[in-house]
Amino acid sequence: MNRKAPAPIAPAAINSIQQTIKQRRASSGIDPATLTDIYQEDVNMAIWQRTLPPSLTATVAAFVASQPHFQASMTVSPSTALGSIQEAFSDSALDEVSANIAELVDMFCCLFELERVGLRLTVLERAMCPKFHVDKVPCRLVTTFQGVATQWLHHQDVNRAKLGMASIGLTDSESGIYQQQTDIQSLRCGDVALLKGERWQGNENAGLVHRSPAIDSSESRLLLTLDFID
Repeated sequence: MNRKAPAPIAPAAINSIQQTIKQRRASSGIDPATLTDIYQEDVNMAIWQRTLPPSLTATVAAFVASQPHFQASMTVSPSTALGSIQEAFSDSALDEVSANIAELVDMFCCLFELERVGLRLTVLERAMCPKFHVDKVPCRLVTTFQGVATQWLHHQDVNRAKLGMASIGLTDSESGIYQQQTDIQSLRCGDVALLKGERWQGNENAGLVHRSPAIDSSESRLLLTLDFID
């Protein structure tokens, strides 16, 4: 007797199975202690919803206007961060910004028991990573000091079968990585977010899916990222 071959499983069904295996959520709050939630297994994003002081916002705006192509990349520790950042800026008017960034370095190192981190601070005039993706890192801190902030998707709203090369060159809106425009979430300028990546132990196939936002030509973006160093 000839038996019919089983019908292939539709991508949507595969995605549903994947999401059932691992459940992930975002945790957010106005208390910086919210960032410690990243250690919870079912959390792949922790957001400290902070508001930047008006004085800092004004200083950043003036800096971005005068240094539209600024880029800085360095390895820092809690003890060297402030001096290294001040040296990169070469302007005492930015001391408040330097202190703010140094505080984030200290928090990141303390939270993950790191001696040093990789720091990148960049003025962006266009989206740096315009397609939804996951980071091949344990965890990354991101915060935007000016302009539109990082966009992301809830774990249950992602079709991971469409990540990377699987999108076959289609845009995010065409590939089916998400179902509807309202699935796209956005951080706010000033928010500090920890994005759990694919290399966090036990988080394979559950890294936070995110992308850089489209940037209006009238306002550049100042983005800070902190990373683990092997």
